[in-house]
Amino acid sequence: MKRFGMMVVTMVLAAALTLTGCNSGGSGAVGNEKVLTIARGADMVSFDVHNHNNTSTEAIHVNMFNYLIKLDENQEPQPDLAESWEQKNDTTWEFKLKENVKFHNGDPFTAEDVKFSLERVAKDQSLLEHTSYKQIKEVKVIDDHTVEIITHNPDPVLLNRLSRLGSSMLPSKYIEEEGWDQFLKQPVGTGPYQFEEWIRDDRVVLKKYDDYFGEKPKWNQVVFRAIPEEATRVGELMTGGVDIVENTPPSDIERINGNEGTHVQEAPTQRVMMLVVRMSEGNVTADPKVREAIELAIDNQAITDNILQGAGTPTRTRVTPGTFGANPKLYDKYEYDPKKAKQLLKEAGFEKGLKLTLSATNGRYLKDKEIAEMIAAMLSEVGIQVKLDMLEWSKYNEKYQGKKFDELYMIGYGNSMFDGGYAFERLSPEVAKGETDYNNAEVEKLLEQAMENMDEKEREQQYQKVQELVAADRPHIYLHQVKGIYGVNDRINFNPRLDELIIADDIELK
Repeated sequence: MKRFGMMVVTMVLAAALTLTGCNSGGSGAVGNEKVLTIARGADMVSFDVHNHNNTSTEAIHVNMFNYLIKLDENQEPQPDLAESWEQKNDTTWEFKLKENVKFHNGDPFTAEDVKFSLERVAKDQSLLEHTSYKQIKEVKVIDDHTVEIITHNPDPVLLNRLSRLGSSMLPSKYIEEEGWDQFLKQPVGTGPYQFEEWIRDDRVVLKKYDDYFGEKPKWNQVVFRAIPEEATRVGELMTGGVDIVENTPPSDIERINGNEGTHVQEAPTQRVMMLVVRMSEGNVTADPKVREAIELAIDNQAITDNILQGAGTPTRTRVTPGTFGANPKLYDKYEYDPKKAKQLLKEAGFEKGLKLTLSATNGRYLKDKEIAEMIAAMLSEVGIQVKLDMLEWSKYNEKYQGKKFDELYMIGYGNSMFDGGYAFERLSPEVAKGETDYNNAEVEKLLEQAMENMDEKEREQQYQKVQELVAADRPHIYLHQVKGIYGVNDRINFNPRLDELIIADDIELK
């Protein structure tokens, strides 16, 4: 793999030479100024809390909105807007809500807001988070501060479900009176920070909410800046323009640690990079031998060693250690056999090669552009000519939501549910339609059984079997689990989270 290694070195040198080192923002990370600025590779998607499944968007929302429950660092449920809860029977949970909570516009938070929020995402099939909440049958309002959540079947992960992306509480009265368009322009939540400004593809600015029901917000202003070019992000950190840089290139770690006033923090994540494969008839990837050849042509160890410089672990599953149902037989494993890949292509009738399109982001994930380029080069070695479709995040997200990709696209998924079942929601027939078009009756049956199985051991085995079937079918070709690498200004204390959320009030000035 020396050839690929040289390619990586060239890329790194090019990035270093283009490092601007300029501070183009108006929100510098200066001394004791209570303005927290975070630089990321992509902008947020929307303020519709139910219609995105994007961690970087949720990292903003989580500072503006609240869930009923939140998970602590050990993934144990803790009160958020609910002060207590009790399971009444297999399908009914009662939640007591905190009193004297106000939305940013002054409206009181009540049980009606819980009913409005959860029944919307549970019943509207057009919303991206619907599949994670369709288990909820009804929310009964008992009184202003008590609700019962009734599920269609026993739900072993309801508390996890209510402490994650898609379960934020919305202001029902405000939305019913002013409409969704107004809410999306001027979003209102109950969180410690309220909306101030969104300049698309540039920044989202939040300001502290003085009437927050919890502890007083620690920052006067929180700014999330979108800076796609990684060299520019690092330059902003080293010149004091930002406090935190996500997806810091591994090649810059030594330089950041050697710079006065900055350092690097690394942390595990649950995010797994993968290729999503179109399996429907008419696509070359409908042939299982072609899909297997693609996996065998990719040297995941070379990617993690050369491009990520150790900041990743090869995997053949999306359910990684720390998530319920992980299958250790498929983790820290990869298949690489270019000779067999060529043989499979010959058997599939593509002895003279084939062409396909691979879409990928540029700047959204750690070294995503470089990884896509290396995969294209590896596939060419076995006779697969790749047309690379590199997209900025906003354009990529439009194609993603419209299911308009061709044979392959590269994406990274986390697991905010901390449960194996969540890893396969996009492979259910209703979600997979028009995307992978995957449909395996055995997988579907196992997932349906696990979804309502209260026997933890049996449920774990069901998820592990699903992972083996999916690894063989390859609707997803898994690449590697990503390590989080953050460049940090020395003026703050910041501990990266496993779920990759940036919670402003967990970060302090030193």
